[in-house]
Amino acid sequence: MELLAGAGTRRERLFGFNGKKDWDELVTLDINPDHKPDVVHDLTVLPLPFPDDTFDEIHFYEVLEHLGQQGDYRAWFAEWSEWWRILKPGGVVCGTSPTATSPWAWGDPGHTRIVSAEAMTFLSQSEYDAQIGKTPMTDYRFCYKADFVPLMMQTEGRQLAFALRAIKPARIRI
Repeated sequence: MELLAGAGTRRERLFGFNGKKDWDELVTLDINPDHKPDVVHDLTVLPLPFPDDTFDEIHFYEVLEHLGQQGDYRAWFAEWSEWWRILKPGGVVCGTSPTATSPWAWGDPGHTRIVSAEAMTFLSQSEYDAQIGKTPMTDYRFCYKADFVPLMMQTEGRQLAFALRAIKPARIRI
């Protein structure tokens, strides 16, 4: 089962893993009922209306930059903890977001933050183990217990595309 979060009117799958090109049991979620999603919900309201370990994949295309505020680490980690909660073990999050150099990054009045490959570093518990005390990386393990491993992180033009796999149980050590 897959979730297309912040679906809007789009229903196409931009990329996938394991050779999948089409949706399997797609669930759409959007704040706007005019888009006719399966679930009408505001992504800033947590928890999300799904049980633990529901989805094999979650996709969001041009969505994360609309959530939270730049520098609001609590909202960032709460969102990612929620994605992790509703993913099955080994589930994958796929998404796109404009880079800081895109005219859309701050040109869209609904954009509230930049999503960067560097910010994704903070979603992997193994990065904390590797970097805390050795680099300037801030230790957010006091508020972030989820765990992802990057599968793909690339910038093409002015768009970041990424895929992260949920690691369950999390590899957190403090």
